[in-house]
Amino acid sequence: MTNTRTVFFLGKPGSGKGTQAKLLAQHTQWRIISSGTQFREISTEDSPVGRKIKSEIDAGLLAPHWFAMYLFQKALFSVADDASVVFDGFNRKPEEARLVIDALVWLNRPFTIINLAIPDDLVYERIKVRSHTVHRGDENSVETRLKEYYMYTDAALSLFRDAGELIDIDGSQEEHMIAQNILTVLHIS
Repeated sequence: MTNTRTVFFLGKPGSGKGTQAKLLAQHTQWRIISSGTQFREISTEDSPVGRKIKSEIDAGLLAPHWFAMYLFQKALFSVADDASVVFDGFNRKPEEARLVIDALVWLNRPFTIINLAIPDDLVYERIKVRSHTVHRGDENSVETRLKEYYMYTDAALSLFRDAGELIDIDGSQEEHMIAQNILTVLHIS
């Protein structure tokens, strides 16, 4: 399992987490597991959970940590010992970060957290541009999403930084430059 990799993407809304996770997965042929995709799929269900998740996505709120961790553990336990994987999301709150660290240490599975750092003004700009091409339902809640980021994700990033598993990448660069920087820091050719 020495070559097995587990990579997570974190960052502010619009930082390019999903895009960079997809690019890394395409380059490496690793499986990608996205919390956002799973939550958006659940939000289309005509069920109490589906309706609740939809209302929280529309409001720009993060899902409860216990629900995100249920989806994370379910996904993690389906990954073979010798398979590398890219996770987009799942660890945006301190409770989630602790569980991610504990689970991966327990499984003796190496991991890296990539934080795509961008300024707040670029968040607004990118979300506005994205809303013209892709409708996800959360475009009108950028302020709430940023508040959630500062309230929760900052603390999660600190936990990963303290664990020595966090790499900051300048997410304000061109998409292809960010992707190249990620490959460089992960030592992938």
